[in-house]
Amino acid sequence: MNPFNEFGLDERIVEAVMDLGFEKPTSIQLSAIPVLLEGHDVIGRARTGSGKTAAFGLPLIEQVKAGSKKVKALVIAPTRELAIQVSEAVGQFATKVPVRIATIYGGSPYAPQLKALKKGSSVVVGTPGRIIDHIKRGSLDLSNVEMLVLDEADEMLRMGFIEAVEEILAALPEERQIALFSATMPPVIERIARRFLVKPVILPVEDDGVEHIEQCYLRVTPRKKFAALVRILMGRARGTTLVFARTRVGCAEVADSLVKNGIAADAIHGDLNQPARERVISRLKSKALRVLVATDVAARGIDISHITHVINLDLPGDTDTYVHRIGRTGRAGAKGAAITFVTPSERKRLKHMQNKLKISMKEIYAPDNAELDVLRRVTIWNDLTAHMDGQEEMQSWLSALTEEHEVSVEQVAAAALGYLCGQRELPMEEAKPERDARPSRNLSDDDRQSLNEVEIFLSIGRRAGIQIGDVVGAITNGAGISGGQIGRISLSDSKCFVGLPRDVATMLLKEHPELVVRGRQAKLAMAREDGTSRSRGRGPKPNRARGRKGGGMKNRRERGGGKRSGRRSNR
Repeated sequence: MNPFNEFGLDERIVEAVMDLGFEKPTSIQLSAIPVLLEGHDVIGRARTGSGKTAAFGLPLIEQVKAGSKKVKALVIAPTRELAIQVSEAVGQFATKVPVRIATIYGGSPYAPQLKALKKGSSVVVGTPGRIIDHIKRGSLDLSNVEMLVLDEADEMLRMGFIEAVEEILAALPEERQIALFSATMPPVIERIARRFLVKPVILPVEDDGVEHIEQCYLRVTPRKKFAALVRILMGRARGTTLVFARTRVGCAEVADSLVKNGIAADAIHGDLNQPARERVISRLKSKALRVLVATDVAARGIDISHITHVINLDLPGDTDTYVHRIGRTGRAGAKGAAITFVTPSERKRLKHMQNKLKISMKEIYAPDNAELDVLRRVTIWNDLTAHMDGQEEMQSWLSALTEEHEVSVEQVAAAALGYLCGQRELPMEEAKPERDARPSRNLSDDDRQSLNEVEIFLSIGRRAGIQIGDVVGAITNGAGISGGQIGRISLSDSKCFVGLPRDVATMLLKEHPELVVRGRQAKLAMAREDGTSRSRGRGPKPNRARGRKGGGMKNRRERGGGKRSGRRSNR
C-alpha cells in the first residue's frame, strides 16, 4: 500500500503520485498535507528541495479535483522559473482528474495566457506582477478562490513584490484558505501572516536549510579567483555546478572564460530575455550544461535535482542570501556541497556568518598540478574502460598493425595514450606537488594578511628550472629581505607571484628592478588585480604629448635636458 493513501487523498491523485515514483512522504509533506486537507491556514518553514511543492500541491488538487472554469486555487511564486516548475509539478498530480492549470508570468506574451484564462482554469500559478496585470485587465477573477499558496515568501520580499502580494491577498474572498511557505521568516512576512491568515498552524521547522550540505571555504585573492575556480571545477566539483557571481557583467565574463577553458558553461542573468533563459535552463535540466553561472535574482526559482555543488565567487552579503544560494544543491535528500571564496578582507564576515548559522565551515585548497594530473589520468582511464566492450573490429585492426609494422601491442597502446594525453593537454610526466621551501610558521590571520598585502611579479617560472626555494633565496640573499617578511609564493610555468607587505614590496622594486634567480635574470614588477605586471615602481612612461604639457619635465631634466626644458617653461 502506498503511504500517500493514508492521507485520504482521492485514489486518482494517489495513482498519479505512484506513477511519479514517490515512495514515501517527506517530513514537510507529513506535517502539511493533513493540516491543509482539514482546511486550516498554514505557515511552513522548509528549505527548497524538501518536497514542499507536493506538500501544498496534493491538497490543492484534492480541493479542486472536480474541475471548474472558475479559478478555485491560486499559487504565487517569485520568479518565472519557479512558476513554471510549480505549474508542471502540480499538473503532474492532476493528470487523472479534470483540472486545468494556467501559468501566467512576466516576460512572456499575453495572448496565450489570456486564451488559457478565457478557456477556464481551476488553478492559476503566476508571478505577482503578472497576476496584478491580469486582475486590472479583468482577465483574472479571484472572487471564487478557495485556496491560495504563497511560495517562497521571503524571496518575494527580497525582490520587492510584497506590496503586490498584499494587493492580491486583499482581493481574495473572506472565506478562503492560505498556505504560506518561506525558507526564512523576516518581520515583514510575519506581519503579512498576522494580517491575512486566520489562526494558522505553524508547521515544525525541518531544519535551518544548510546542515545537510557540506560547506567549505577557500581563501583567495581577488586576482586569483578565476584560476581557483577552474581548478576547483576540474578537481573537486566534478558534477553539475551552480556558480554565483555578483554582477551581470561578471556572470557573463566568467561563463565565457570557462567555455574557453573547455568547460561546458553558460550564464543566466537579468539581461537575458525569457526564451534565452528557458533555453539555458533546458540545457541544465538535460545535463548538456555542466556549469551555470548566475546572479542571485536570476537563480531564484531554479529547482534542478542533480546540482551537486554551489560555488560562491563572492561572500554573500547576508545569511539569508547564503542559505538560499546553497539550498540549490542537496535537493530531496541528495548529497550537496557548497564552496565559498573568501578574500582576506572578508574573513571576519565569514566568521560572523558561521556563528549566526551555528555551523563550522572546513577550509579547503584548490588542487595543485599534481592532483589535477592524477584526476585527468583517472578520467582518461574511465573513458577508455567505457569503450572496451564491443571493439572486435578494432582488435582485429590492432593485430594486423602490430604484425605489419613489427611493433608490440604495448608500443601501440603507449603511443595512443601519449597522443590522447597530448590532445587533452595532460603532461607526460607526473607533476610533483609544490611545497613552500620556507620553515612553517604559525601565523594569525591578521599576520598572514599583512604578509600578503600586495604581490610582486617575477618574469620567470618553472620552465627556467626554478623552484619556490630558489625564489626565496633570490629575495633573501639578493635583496636582503628576511624570510619572515615573505608571504605566499605562487609559481607557474612562465611567471611567479610573491606576497609581501606593501612597504617591503615598494622598497624591493625601487632598489632591485631585477633579481638573479638560479643564474637567470628576472624582472620585477608590482602585480595588478588581473594577474599581469605593471611598471616597476617608476610610474607610467609619459607619451610625447604629455611631455610637452609638462608631465615629463622632471624626467627630461634628470636626463640632462634641463636647459631646454627651462626655455619651454618660460614661454
